[in-house]
Amino acid sequence: MNFRFWLIASLFLTAACSIAPSPARADRCDDLAGQLKSQIDGLSVGKTAANTIYLSHPAAKQLMLGCPNRKFTFELIAGADSRKPKPAFADLVARASAIIFTIPKADTLKGVNRCLKRMGILHGNDVRTRYRRLNMHCTRTKTTAAISVSRGNDE
Repeated sequence: MNFRFWLIASLFLTAACSIAPSPARADRCDDLAGQLKSQIDGLSVGKTAANTIYLSHPAAKQLMLGCPNRKFTFELIAGADSRKPKPAFADLVARASAIIFTIPKADTLKGVNRCLKRMGILHGNDVRTRYRRLNMHCTRTKTTAAISVSRGNDE
Protein backbone atom coordinates (compact mmCIF):
# COMPACT_ATOMS: atom_id res chain seq x y z
CA MET A 1 0.00 0.00 0.00
CA ASN A 2 2.74 2.42 0.94
CA PHE A 3 4.59 1.71 -2.33
CA ARG A 4 1.47 2.46 -4.42
CA PHE A 5 0.91 5.72 -2.59
CA TRP A 6 4.45 6.95 -3.31
CA LEU A 7 4.26 5.79 -6.93
CA ILE A 8 1.01 7.68 -7.54
CA ALA A 9 2.30 10.74 -5.67
CA SER A 10 5.48 10.80 -7.77
CA LEU A 11 3.45 10.49 -11.00
CA PHE A 12 1.25 13.44 -10.01
CA LEU A 13 4.29 15.48 -9.04
CA THR A 14 5.99 14.73 -12.38
CA ALA A 15 2.83 15.67 -14.28
CA ALA A 16 2.46 18.91 -12.32
CA CYS A 17 6.07 19.90 -13.02
CA SER A 18 5.71 19.25 -16.75
CA ILE A 19 2.53 21.36 -16.95
CA ALA A 20 4.03 24.31 -15.06
CA PRO A 21 5.41 27.06 -17.28
CA SER A 22 9.14 26.97 -17.92
CA PRO A 23 11.27 30.00 -17.09
CA ALA A 24 11.54 32.67 -19.77
CA ARG A 25 14.41 32.22 -22.18
CA ALA A 26 15.91 34.69 -24.64
CA ASP A 27 15.40 34.17 -28.35
CA ARG A 28 17.96 31.89 -30.05
CA CYS A 29 18.63 34.54 -32.67
CA ASP A 30 19.38 37.21 -30.05
CA ASP A 31 21.65 34.78 -28.23
CA LEU A 32 23.53 34.09 -31.46
CA ALA A 33 23.92 37.81 -32.20
CA GLY A 34 25.39 38.30 -28.72
CA GLN A 35 27.75 35.40 -29.29
CA LEU A 36 28.89 36.92 -32.60
CA LYS A 37 29.49 40.26 -30.89
CA SER A 38 31.58 38.69 -28.14
CA GLN A 39 33.72 36.59 -30.50
CA ILE A 40 34.33 39.00 -33.41
CA ASP A 41 36.24 42.20 -32.68
CA GLY A 42 34.64 45.38 -34.01
CA LEU A 43 31.19 43.84 -34.53
CA SER A 44 28.20 45.67 -33.11
CA VAL A 45 24.56 44.58 -32.93
CA GLY A 46 21.93 46.97 -34.24
CA LYS A 47 18.16 46.91 -34.61
CA THR A 48 15.97 43.85 -35.01
CA ALA A 49 13.28 44.15 -37.66
CA ALA A 50 11.27 41.67 -39.72
CA ASN A 51 13.03 38.58 -38.38
CA THR A 52 16.45 40.11 -39.16
CA ILE A 53 19.14 41.46 -36.86
CA TYR A 54 21.26 44.20 -38.38
CA LEU A 55 24.95 44.03 -37.55
CA SER A 56 27.82 46.36 -38.42
CA HIS A 57 31.55 45.88 -38.89
CA PRO A 58 34.24 48.04 -40.52
CA ALA A 59 35.07 45.32 -43.09
CA ALA A 60 31.51 45.13 -44.45
CA LYS A 61 29.21 47.73 -45.94
CA GLN A 62 26.15 45.83 -44.66
CA LEU A 63 25.80 42.77 -42.46
CA MET A 64 22.57 41.02 -41.45
CA LEU A 65 21.68 37.89 -39.51
CA GLY A 66 18.45 36.29 -40.70
CA CYS A 67 16.63 34.38 -37.99
CA PRO A 68 15.11 30.93 -38.59
CA ASN A 69 12.10 30.81 -40.89
CA ARG A 70 10.32 28.25 -43.06
CA LYS A 71 13.21 27.94 -45.54
CA PHE A 72 16.43 28.43 -43.55
CA THR A 73 17.77 27.72 -40.10
CA PHE A 74 19.88 30.89 -40.11
CA GLU A 75 21.11 33.16 -42.87
CA LEU A 76 24.07 35.53 -42.95
CA ILE A 77 23.96 38.31 -45.56
CA ALA A 78 27.01 40.50 -46.08
CA GLY A 79 27.77 43.25 -48.58
CA ALA A 80 31.13 44.71 -49.56
CA ASP A 81 31.72 48.23 -50.80
CA SER A 82 33.83 47.12 -53.79
CA ARG A 83 33.40 44.81 -56.73
CA LYS A 84 36.36 42.69 -55.59
CA PRO A 85 35.99 42.24 -51.80
CA LYS A 86 39.11 42.49 -49.65
CA PRO A 87 40.42 39.46 -47.72
CA ALA A 88 39.21 41.08 -44.48
CA PHE A 89 35.63 40.88 -45.79
CA ALA A 90 35.97 37.18 -46.66
CA ASP A 91 37.53 36.54 -43.25
CA LEU A 92 34.66 38.31 -41.48
CA VAL A 93 32.02 36.31 -43.37
CA ALA A 94 33.92 33.06 -42.73
CA ARG A 95 34.28 33.75 -38.98
CA ALA A 96 30.62 34.67 -38.59
CA SER A 97 29.50 31.64 -40.63
CA ALA A 98 31.71 29.34 -38.57
CA ILE A 99 30.08 30.59 -35.36
CA ILE A 100 26.52 30.51 -36.72
CA PHE A 101 26.66 27.08 -38.35
CA THR A 102 29.23 25.47 -35.99
CA ILE A 103 31.64 24.52 -38.76
CA PRO A 104 35.44 25.00 -38.65
CA LYS A 105 36.54 28.44 -39.86
CA ALA A 106 38.94 26.96 -42.42
CA ASP A 107 36.04 25.20 -44.16
CA THR A 108 33.82 28.28 -44.24
CA LEU A 109 36.71 30.45 -45.48
CA LYS A 110 37.34 28.01 -48.32
CA GLY A 111 33.66 28.03 -49.31
CA VAL A 112 33.38 31.84 -49.13
CA ASN A 113 36.53 32.40 -51.20
CA ARG A 114 35.38 29.81 -53.71
CA CYS A 115 32.03 31.56 -54.16
CA LEU A 116 33.54 35.07 -54.39
CA LYS A 117 36.23 34.03 -56.87
CA ARG A 118 33.80 32.28 -59.21
CA MET A 119 32.10 35.55 -60.09
CA GLY A 120 33.48 36.76 -63.38
CA ILE A 121 33.40 36.24 -67.11
CA LEU A 122 32.83 32.47 -67.11
CA HIS A 123 30.21 32.13 -64.35
CA GLY A 124 28.64 35.59 -64.48
CA ASN A 125 27.77 37.98 -61.68
CA ASP A 126 25.31 35.65 -59.91
CA VAL A 127 26.86 32.46 -58.51
CA ARG A 128 25.26 29.79 -56.31
CA THR A 129 27.42 27.11 -54.69
CA ARG A 130 27.18 24.54 -51.91
CA TYR A 131 30.02 23.72 -49.57
CA ARG A 132 29.83 21.62 -46.38
CA ARG A 133 25.99 21.63 -46.48
CA LEU A 134 25.93 25.44 -46.70
CA ASN A 135 24.19 27.31 -49.50
CA MET A 136 26.29 30.24 -50.72
CA HIS A 137 24.91 32.84 -53.10
CA CYS A 138 27.30 35.51 -54.39
CA THR A 139 26.23 38.49 -56.48
CA ARG A 140 27.92 41.62 -57.69
CA THR A 141 27.07 44.82 -59.49
CA LYS A 142 29.35 47.41 -61.06
CA THR A 143 30.30 48.82 -57.67
CA THR A 144 29.44 46.27 -54.94
CA ALA A 145 29.53 42.56 -54.10
CA ALA A 146 27.38 40.55 -51.69
CA ILE A 147 27.24 37.04 -50.29
CA SER A 148 24.49 35.11 -48.55
CA VAL A 149 25.32 32.00 -46.50
CA SER A 150 22.48 29.79 -45.28
CA ARG A 151 21.50 26.24 -44.41
CA GLY A 152 18.12 24.77 -45.30
CA ASN A 153 15.70 23.51 -42.65
CA ASP A 154 15.79 19.98 -44.05
CA GLU A 155 19.53 19.56 -43.38
